[in-house]
Amino acid sequence: MTAPPFVGLITGWKKSPVDKGKPKNKAGWTWVPNVSDVDNLESLTLGAAMLTALGQPNPNVNMSPQAVPAGLPRNPGTHLEDHVRDWLIVELPKIDTAGRTFDVRRNRLITEFAQYRHLTALDAMIQADPNLRVSVGRDYLIKPDVTVGLTGGWSVGGDPFLHAAVSCKWTIRSDRVQNIRHEFNQMIRHRRGRQPHLVTVTAEPFPTRLASIARGTGEVDASYHIAFQELATAVAASQNAGQQAAWNEVVGQGRLRDINDLPGDLARW
Repeated sequence: MTAPPFVGLITGWKKSPVDKGKPKNKAGWTWVPNVSDVDNLESLTLGAAMLTALGQPNPNVNMSPQAVPAGLPRNPGTHLEDHVRDWLIVELPKIDTAGRTFDVRRNRLITEFAQYRHLTALDAMIQADPNLRVSVGRDYLIKPDVTVGLTGGWSVGGDPFLHAAVSCKWTIRSDRVQNIRHEFNQMIRHRRGRQPHLVTVTAEPFPTRLASIARGTGEVDASYHIAFQELATAVAASQNAGQQAAWNEVVGQGRLRDINDLPGDLARW
């Protein structure tokens, strides 16, 4: 199954940073994949192969800048959140068989949902007491990148029920992994009622970095890649045994999945 149509709107080639008039990246390319770490040759290679599989061939090879798509977003991470939201709005009702009403939004506080409404009163107490602010903090006031709420007959006490929280990360770095785990742990600890589905969506092309979020002890249900099949092709052809092993591990254990599976997974769970 190929990547959703929106993937081609936010992935592509961008001009490499330069240093003293020369491209500043490990491959020495004029154009670099906007999903890759320019300081990592294997990340560049895998990103390039993934883009080629998406129908965006390497312009450094055929020396054809005209092949580089115009209008590539400067901040693809924000666009990823928008596209995932819009895509789920369309896809979830097609698959759901329970007659549920989904409310999919970006950056909505979890205190607006039934399982976390009680945190509103807690926050009022903490704001009124400096000692509590210091000792307890306010890191439970989380705004997931994309939330999937259930409304109508599926709400609780008039509040929407948080069915899923989707953390969208364009690429994976150690600090981003820790942020995801911390936020999801807070949501697990502070909920009242069934736990929402906690998932990540990413465009990261480096399997060992994908493994850093896909591995774990339950903070994240699963991670979804926006170009899963295309990256699978790139990894298989890479001849890098370490990256192939990491890919096979997280895919084989069901920790990394195709984004095309996400609407169905959320509708069935």
